Amino acid sequence: MTPDQISKWAADGESETLELKRSVGERKEAAKSVCAMLNHRGGRVLIGVEPGGRVIGQEVGEHTLDRLTEEWQRIEPPAFPTLERVPLDSGLEALVINVPQGQNRPYVYGKERYLRVGSADRRIGRRRVQPSAARPSAQRAALGNGGGIPGTRDTEELLRGLGLVRDGCLLRAAAVLFGQAGRLERAYPQCTLRVARFQGADKTAFLDNRQFHGNAFDLLRKAERFLRENLPVAGRVVPNLFERRDDPLYPPVALREALANALCHRDYSIGGGAVSIAVYDDRLEVASSGGLHFGLTAEALFAPHESLPWNPLVARVFYRVGVIESWGRGTIKMAELTQQAGLRAPEIREEGGGVVVRFFPSRYVPPQQVRQEVSERQRNNPCAFERIGRRVGASGSRRKALANRHAEASAGRLDHSADAGTRCLRREGKGRALATLVTGN
Repeated sequence: MTPDQISKWAADGESETLELKRSVGERKEAAKSVCAMLNHRGGRVLIGVEPGGRVIGQEVGEHTLDRLTEEWQRIEPPAFPTLERVPLDSGLEALVINVPQGQNRPYVYGKERYLRVGSADRRIGRRRVQPSAARPSAQRAALGNGGGIPGTRDTEELLRGLGLVRDGCLLRAAAVLFGQAGRLERAYPQCTLRVARFQGADKTAFLDNRQFHGNAFDLLRKAERFLRENLPVAGRVVPNLFERRDDPLYPPVALREALANALCHRDYSIGGGAVSIAVYDDRLEVASSGGLHFGLTAEALFAPHESLPWNPLVARVFYRVGVIESWGRGTIKMAELTQQAGLRAPEIREEGGGVVVRFFPSRYVPPQQVRQEVSERQRNNPCAFERIGRRVGASGSRRKALANRHAEASAGRLDHSADAGTRCLRREGKGRALATLVTGN
């Protein structure tokens, strides 16, 4: 974009698709224009241009753009206009906000809806509570979690009781917690869960790779189902009790704490953000968008610390319905549960603009071929091999041949070999003719 293009647009004057502002000091009015254009046909906002069309430019300092973008981030649902800087001959700059036509109308700025009418931004009323958008999931949470939720089936009263309505308007936390998946995918694409099961210990190849959209409760359920489907369970018989005990590879309650923390503490203002689960052969990772807040460090999270949720309304609802059992103990509880299960404590790191929690199994055993070693008694007892042949279904003649072969081998080099202790069994034949023979490595 060139200064000449800016001058041409400015000379045409304000219209349904063009708004002129002198400086970033008028950023609130500029944000209203952005909201109005999103609700209409889109357009442009030029900053550094007088109402009469004269291009004057302005100085763009270190925080100028931050103040501007922070203002339009108050628009709901999230919108993503683009911003361009155009250097002028005077040494100053003009700013151009390119506004697309909104795909998730109506848009709201400061609890008000605006529509572009001619060259003006007209307020067209507040967005009132729309209970139908949150009714199914909100009522499921109320009915399924007991006393922590206000005792009413009226959706609007339920949302009010949870502190998710203010001045008659739904807060964004209400959409995150109870929004319908179809609407969230369009209006809040960051309400996403990504899951993958990788083959091996890196991301070279994967066995499963999926993505889900939905509210926080739906995503938590889908995450837990994915983990049940992809994590092995070791079964063992408890001595003297005649019962089997199943031990998951990782403590399920610790994984649930990690998922709940990711949903409560992630940064929902990141448009392309998500919560993700990655299962490898040697570890499991739960990641969320946004870094650690309020000066917290990964090390401090495993010591007693004050509960400072980045999304307090989401955290409060999770606490009231029982997803979170106590304030400020989620990470400590994860460490306690993993250590009780004989695992090392989880690891928390800030990586790639997000927070990653890693769980490690008790030990990593790579896939390997299983061998049966031959005992001293088996090497010296031909009858044992005849019995083996009988157990695996070999015929009488086949069993005798097996015993004779062992006797010959015992008289020869096999019995006197220095590494006879490393001999193993090899199966030959199929079906009833199947036999097990002594072989080398």
